[in-house]
Amino acid sequence: MTSLELSAIDLQEILEFTTALARRAGDLILTGSQAILSSGNVDEKKNSVDLVTEYDVKVEELVKGELSKKYAGFKFIGEESYAAGSREPLTEDPTFCVDPIDGTTNFVHGFPYACVSIGLIYKKSPVLGVIYNPFHDQLPLPSLSQALIGIEWGSDRSANIIRAKGEAFKRLAGNPKEGVEGGRMAHSLRSVGSAALNYAMVAQGGLDLYWEIGCWPWDICAGSIIAQEAGGFVAGSNTAPLDNHITEEVLVGRKYIVVRAIGDTATESGLDAQKRIIKEFYQTVEDWQPQ
Repeated sequence: MTSLELSAIDLQEILEFTTALARRAGDLILTGSQAILSSGNVDEKKNSVDLVTEYDVKVEELVKGELSKKYAGFKFIGEESYAAGSREPLTEDPTFCVDPIDGTTNFVHGFPYACVSIGLIYKKSPVLGVIYNPFHDQLPLPSLSQALIGIEWGSDRSANIIRAKGEAFKRLAGNPKEGVEGGRMAHSLRSVGSAALNYAMVAQGGLDLYWEIGCWPWDICAGSIIAQEAGGFVAGSNTAPLDNHITEEVLVGRKYIVVRAIGDTATESGLDAQKRIIKEFYQTVEDWQPQ
């Protein structure tokens, strides 16, 4: 039997379909998260740390059902159906390979690092994949006091720069109820030592926000695009327009801020929340000219 042939156009269409399907699966994962946290209804597969919930099964059924309707000639491998005994050998035929909820233990405990993973195997090799963590699209960020903020000390340790940075960090982390004037009492501050990785951390949701004065275009160029593609909002100095455009002024201005994707709420769009967070941030910290 001759296997189906897939062109580059076919793969692009499949990517678009599976991306939309992953978001539908993500909605079900979020629904399941709330239900599991309320009921605690969890089973074990292999042992006490190999967990499965009814939503692992429900998400796989949703994904498998939609894929089979759209791509009737494709085969399917899924974690839950595999565990239940469905173990067809891999062939040359296009085959979807799905983990409905990767990170089930995180999912059960409400730790927002779980995702749906949809891959396509073609001629026994992976050719396409979509991974979607719905929690990062949905997590609100009410204020800086709930934020995990990326900061760096930088290489300029002159007295004025260190004083300004130290004052900014103090206000971001400090408790206004215990004498820190203008304190925001953010959840915490993090320094990983790389501007590019800070942008990547914001893109993936590991940091809520990253800010630095003094690094250079080559430090943030790639990261800024990656953050934007992940739904982040990129801006420059406290006087730059809040339009999420990386203009020449922003790129060479050496003053950078980026906020992760934020989900819409009933009272505020995610975009408006990102702008509000940046304004709140710049009302908190000092500005200075890098040397």
